Amino acid sequence: MNETAAHIFPAFVTSSEKLSVQQVTLELTPDEARKLEKYCQLTGKAAVDVIRELIQDLPIT
Repeated sequence: MNETAAHIFPAFVTSSEKLSVQQVTLELTPDEARKLEKYCQLTGKAAVDVIRELIQDLPIT
C-alpha cells in the first residue's frame, strides 16, 4: 500500500497586498515529506516558501 502524508500549507496575505491567493493541499509520500522537512531545516526556509520558489522557477512564461 502506498502511504501518503497530507500537508496543508496556508497562504497568508495582509490587507495591504492586492494579490489573489489560492490555497493548495499537497499530498506527499512519507519520504517526500521527510525530504522537504530536512531541506527546510537545512535552509531555514518555510515549506511554503520552498514550494513557491520551485513553482516560480518552472520554465513556463
